[in-house]
Amino acid sequence: MKEEFIELLKSVNREGMDKLLNYIEKTDFFKAPASTRFHGSYEGGLLEHSLNVYELLKEKLSHKPYSDTVTASSETIILVTLLHDLCKANFYAVDYRNRKNEDGVWVKEPYYTINDTIPYGHGEKSVMMISKFINLSLEEMYAIRWHMGFTEPKELYNTISSAYEKYPLALALHESDLEATYLLESRK
Repeated sequence: MKEEFIELLKSVNREGMDKLLNYIEKTDFFKAPASTRFHGSYEGGLLEHSLNVYELLKEKLSHKPYSDTVTASSETIILVTLLHDLCKANFYAVDYRNRKNEDGVWVKEPYYTINDTIPYGHGEKSVMMISKFINLSLEEMYAIRWHMGFTEPKELYNTISSAYEKYPLALALHESDLEATYLLESRK
């Protein structure tokens, strides 16, 4: 999966892509979980999730109504899907808790916890991190920023609706993210 991810990003012709890939390689992105417990909460879950979202968005944009309203390039699709959760790189840490095993013996069990050293939100944090290396179009920024949809605070619902009306790609990315999370990925 790592090789596929890297090859897809290398196919994007943006100045600074080599620096972005070098940065990603230095993080735990390829080994990180996608979440602490909701989906992909295992080593490599974030990489798997990103590729799942890529495949789902590609498929979604080939059908109506999106095929009539979204004209995203293959580069844009690669960028918004593979990097929408870049903010989760170096975000999780492993901790331990005690639990009884099947023999009734207490053992230390590893689990993922959050260690947010850059508290800058979620989608906006990914946009910020990517923008340190490559330029994103407005459509790409909006898609990544609002990919969490209506899980954002209710005070932002009007803003999210406006973003989805202006950039339907953002809505399509949100839907693909949800589909990957709830339909494709396990909750080990």
